[in-house]
Amino acid sequence: MSTIKFKTLWELFFVFFKAGTFTFAGGLAMLPVIEKDVVEKYKLLTRENFLEFATLAQTLPGVIAVNCACFVGKRAAGLAGMLVAVLGATLSAFVLMLLATILLQSVPMQGAVVGAFRGIRAASAALVLSAAFTLGRYSVKDAFSVAVMVLAFGLVFLADVNILFVIIGAGLIGYLRHRLTVRKAKV
Repeated sequence: MSTIKFKTLWELFFVFFKAGTFTFAGGLAMLPVIEKDVVEKYKLLTRENFLEFATLAQTLPGVIAVNCACFVGKRAAGLAGMLVAVLGATLSAFVLMLLATILLQSVPMQGAVVGAFRGIRAASAALVLSAAFTLGRYSVKDAFSVAVMVLAFGLVFLADVNILFVIIGAGLIGYLRHRLTVRKAKV
């Protein structure tokens, strides 16, 4: 294995291990942390590539961090990169959950512990909002995108429509718009 490939594999593992270890609230909260390292620090992907993968990772079933690790790792270093990134994303969660399970059995859930969890949840909400704004800046570039975003938000949060149907519908609307645009350009 070449030195460059080994270095890239190590960087992938470290990026996803760090994100999985120090980011609470799950995949959306991890995205800004992963983006900074993958795009700016190690320059493994362009911002556009990363944001495309992050968007796709959110729409597929499964854990967002693992989906993102698959896409980013595969693009940066092939199958080995994908496997190493997924290992990095999941190893810390496994070890931390094992330790937390052991420790929380001996700590009463009251007072300072409850307060600490409230603080962690608040910080996690900020990270999720940060990820939403980052993806929004990339994805919402015109009136059509704004309309689809507002419609999707309304269907999910106000009309309680299943997210899967909203994603499929938004994809279909985008596809149809593209087809109409191409057809008009030919005329």
